[in-house]
Amino acid sequence: MAPPILKLDDIFLSFGGAPLLAGASLQIVAGDKICLVGRNGSGKSTLLKIAAGLVEAQSGEVFRHPSSTVRYLEQAPDFAGFNTVQAYAEAGLGPGDDPYRVTYLLSHLGLTGEEDPRMLSGGESRRAALARVMAPEPDILLLDEPTNHLDLPTIEWLEGELQKTRSALVLISHDRRFLEKVSTATVWLDRGTSRRLDRGFAHFEAWRDQVLEAEELEQHKLGKSIEREEHWLRYGVTARRKRNMRRLGELQTMRSNYRGHKGPQGTVQATVSDAQESGKLVIEADKITKSFGERAIVTPFSIRVHRGDCIGLVGPNGAGKTTLLKMLTGQLAPDSGTVKLGTNLEIATLDQKREDLDPEDTLANYLTDGRGENLLVNGEQRHVTGYMKEFLFQPEQARTPIRNLSGGERARLMLARILSRPTNLLILDEPTNDLDIETLDLLQEIVAGFPGTVILVSHDRDFLDRTVTSTIAPAVPDAPDGRWIEYAGGYSDMLVQRKGALEERRKAEKAAEKPKTQEAPAPGSSKVKLSFKQKFALENLPKEMAKAEAEIAKREQVMADPNLFTRDPAAFNRLASEMEKLRAGLTKMEEEWLELEMLREELEG
Repeated sequence: MAPPILKLDDIFLSFGGAPLLAGASLQIVAGDKICLVGRNGSGKSTLLKIAAGLVEAQSGEVFRHPSSTVRYLEQAPDFAGFNTVQAYAEAGLGPGDDPYRVTYLLSHLGLTGEEDPRMLSGGESRRAALARVMAPEPDILLLDEPTNHLDLPTIEWLEGELQKTRSALVLISHDRRFLEKVSTATVWLDRGTSRRLDRGFAHFEAWRDQVLEAEELEQHKLGKSIEREEHWLRYGVTARRKRNMRRLGELQTMRSNYRGHKGPQGTVQATVSDAQESGKLVIEADKITKSFGERAIVTPFSIRVHRGDCIGLVGPNGAGKTTLLKMLTGQLAPDSGTVKLGTNLEIATLDQKREDLDPEDTLANYLTDGRGENLLVNGEQRHVTGYMKEFLFQPEQARTPIRNLSGGERARLMLARILSRPTNLLILDEPTNDLDIETLDLLQEIVAGFPGTVILVSHDRDFLDRTVTSTIAPAVPDAPDGRWIEYAGGYSDMLVQRKGALEERRKAEKAAEKPKTQEAPAPGSSKVKLSFKQKFALENLPKEMAKAEAEIAKREQVMADPNLFTRDPAAFNRLASEMEKLRAGLTKMEEEWLELEMLREELEG
């Protein structure tokens, strides 16, 4: 193995109370693409700052290769002394670095470089900081939530840049799909210590569950050993005193280890409060439009939203997603057209800017609306500290000002408030920002199982694929012109349908360019039909897909054995690799079948 260019070993750091880091390690070699994962508050950002030299550990070894360059993505960039974004980004270059890299990166990140840094939004500040740290192509690139405030086209561009960069990477992100595509190794920060898996994030969750199950089994065995030793002390035959004293000492050590074991942080336990059922038709929009000056945000758009629908809005920043959302929910009047809201609607909103939060308010006061120590959840009086614990807040945080909470904790707090109130229409604007993987899982379950209606805006492709029943996106993704189209299914389904429509448009344009004598017959004509190869594929692909699904199910059954990874890691890794290939093949077959089916329907009129 190549020597490390950066190494943190046995890092300890405490801010008073329980240590944040207690023996954490991180080793980076040239070419590494590591994702750093863990619960909110586990110390990921702090460990990254120690690696960057911005925070000093109280103990432990920190080694950086003298000739290695390190760049760290700041959460709050300091623009003092810079008149333009271009000047700020170029200040990160070293001797011999190519200044054109700054121009290239800024243009792809949606900035001209002429912007006044004092006038930038939070998202624009993050983009400028990304250009500054990526432009020098350093030996080590440390990125903390690089996709926050980026739209989907930019996230997908950033994936490509990071996949081909020569820099070693350490990434912190809540975006599953982004981590799966970029990372080749995973470091899990848990209860102050770290574990490493030399595989990308796609394999992390199965590995994590195996580790926790093995740990739980070891604790169970330790408990049984203590019981046996205590029984021996009470009832065993008296032996030599020295041996008795040794066993008594061992028992005290086992008891101490058992009592001192700190289990994994719990998971959020929450359900949506029951509300009166809404009418079957929740929203009906008929030919609504909206323009700001000369720019069309929404050209005539119509949609009917029914009870039980889960609709996702996607598109580049500035395309008008939030404007369309506000029009559909009656918060903003359209320039023309009509929006009718259904009956018995009880709406709850999670805003991406967290504008509902007063930084000086306390957690308890925010959750109870200042009405004492209790709140009503599903018709039952609950004490606020008990309800807070379900969302992983400690009782002593009840009187804590909201300004002291991290971004993830603020998102959890807003989620706690929303879920305590009866609702049958959930409006979620970028709900996944700042949430850790485990809380994302809970939110996904809530949205997928919600009996009412959900409309959400998100850049999280994995979350969209797992939850929504239809996706609204700009008709022209690269240059939105106000036209919006509703596609069936999630984000990946939308891409397949959009690709099929684009190919059909190209075929039509090509046919239109041919001389009239060579024109293709009109759709529905008996002369237009699928080729033999296409018909064969359309008939046989479902069988092949079923075979692939059966093979995946077989391997899932074997990998469900909690002891497999511990007993035979090679077999576990082989099965995981086979599963990855099978799933990729299944996805390809599903896309091919869908395109052929759409073509068949069009040819048959």
